[in-house]
Amino acid sequence: MTRLFGTNGIRGVVNKDLAGELALRIGGSWGTYLRTIVKRPKVAIGNDARLSNTMLRSAVASGLLGAGCDIIDVGLVPTPALQYIVKMKHYDSGVIITASHNPPQFNGIKGVAADGTEFSKETEEAIEARYFSGDYTYVPWAEVGTYTTWDGAIDLYIQGILSTVDVALIKKQRFHVVLDCGNGAGSLVAPLLLKQLGCTVTPLFCTPDGTFPGRNSEPTRENLATLLMTVPKRNALLGFAQDGDADRAIFVDEHGDYISGDQSLSLIGKYITREKTESIVVTPVTTSTCLEDVIKANKGRVIYTKVGSPIVARVMMAQHAVFGGEENGGLIFPELQYCRDSAMTCAKLLEILAREQRPLSELVAEIPHYEMYKMKMRCPNEKKEQVMNELIEEMKDTKDVLRIDRTDGVKLFLKKGWVLLRPSGTEPIFRIYVETKNQQDTQRLAATYKDIVERLIARV
Repeated sequence: MTRLFGTNGIRGVVNKDLAGELALRIGGSWGTYLRTIVKRPKVAIGNDARLSNTMLRSAVASGLLGAGCDIIDVGLVPTPALQYIVKMKHYDSGVIITASHNPPQFNGIKGVAADGTEFSKETEEAIEARYFSGDYTYVPWAEVGTYTTWDGAIDLYIQGILSTVDVALIKKQRFHVVLDCGNGAGSLVAPLLLKQLGCTVTPLFCTPDGTFPGRNSEPTRENLATLLMTVPKRNALLGFAQDGDADRAIFVDEHGDYISGDQSLSLIGKYITREKTESIVVTPVTTSTCLEDVIKANKGRVIYTKVGSPIVARVMMAQHAVFGGEENGGLIFPELQYCRDSAMTCAKLLEILAREQRPLSELVAEIPHYEMYKMKMRCPNEKKEQVMNELIEEMKDTKDVLRIDRTDGVKLFLKKGWVLLRPSGTEPIFRIYVETKNQQDTQRLAATYKDIVERLIARV
């Protein structure tokens, strides 16, 4: 189990959990690891809009340079843009300084492999092992790395997206989009992309600012009040919102109604698998059943994984999946790259709307509806495994439980839905997900299993 890298890189409050010294040593450990694979590694580095980026980027870069890596600094870019650059320019690794959707006092360090995917857990553990053991070395003075900058990353990334969709078809529609970048890194890409797709753009919070003055960086329903109000007021086709590093997309329909990540994942998956029938889609166990409903209708198959976009991406690669993603708005399109990508998601949705010639609300209404409830419950880390085992033992002979899955935590498939008890990898908590076809059943199951899990935690 890694101790610094979490589900999405190293993350913490700046100068409390995450300071320059840690970033320097991680850079040295990272560079030393890379030199066991490549004699003179080339590493792209970029960042989102946070105030602490220069401090952390400089420290990580210094460690990498000292370990004998050449640095190409691409500046302020979305995470998926950096990932695309690493893949297309054949760099040996990439570093993005970002804390994604976290509040402004947070920042983070995320690693990118040579193929543009996020670091595997094995790579993170190898770097961490060097960090904690001090097994990293700096090269002699004549072998330190070179530092250069390159300002072509955004143009290359946008051209990559445009090459995967029918630009002419989208342009004909002259769509009007209200764009909410949340003062994040997407501010430098999304307005340009939409204009190249012939859209009229009404911008909200599209100036990069690491204090996030427009709204909180997480694109939840509560944080998108301005977008929800502006779309119908301006008679726009849709609203498009991004998180801080622009790898997740959330949409608002023409009436100002919030579209959940599950719904957009299912909608786009439906159209992709309609064109490529009997194909595979990959998603974590937390995703709503509505995705499986639409994929099965197209004679496709859903493969479920542990939570984490790097895990989803690697299973997609291994299974030659045509599409994948998470229920938080992080969608993955293998025709571009194996990572979550909000700008690509928006371009693909616009292409679907252009082909269908119907409003977004109408397309979403065709997606099967489920009611999901999520909650957290505190549990000491040392009790987690025993609680899950006790839950399985207690439920395995229950008539209401049809099947038990251990892909990630304990998922109980019930006659009326499912319940997932998933231990957090970074906090002493369980995350509990409950889904049924209606709100009443979901609320009832949530209350029932909350009581069961609380009793098990107290007993073990």
